[in-house]
Amino acid sequence: MSHNHHSSPGHEAAHGGHDHDAEGHKKIYWAVGTALLVGTVITVLAREWEFNSVALTIAVALFVASIKAFLVCGYFMHLLSEKKVVYLTLATTVAFAIAMVGLILWSDKDPVTGTSPKTFYVP
Repeated sequence: MSHNHHSSPGHEAAHGGHDHDAEGHKKIYWAVGTALLVGTVITVLAREWEFNSVALTIAVALFVASIKAFLVCGYFMHLLSEKKVVYLTLATTVAFAIAMVGLILWSDKDPVTGTSPKTFYVP
């Protein structure tokens, strides 16, 4: 007795649902890819824009770069579905970065006798 598993209605519904999911994922990837392309065009065009200050220029560049990084990490690297691990890693990274900046600022206030500080602050 041979069973034809491909003709069962449940299998066809499940397989059809899988094809629909794949199409949905493709649409998401195309939308994210398009957004990344638009972000890149904005970044290139922003170089020609005259902003009032260097700080505003840097802020705009970092904003666009942050959005693009979120899209790449969240969708292409599938990190949106792993929130706990991502948040733990992010919190650890932020704590480490704050600690390192704190150490740099703390050590700059107490230079070794006979030396001058190597850090220059730009107002």
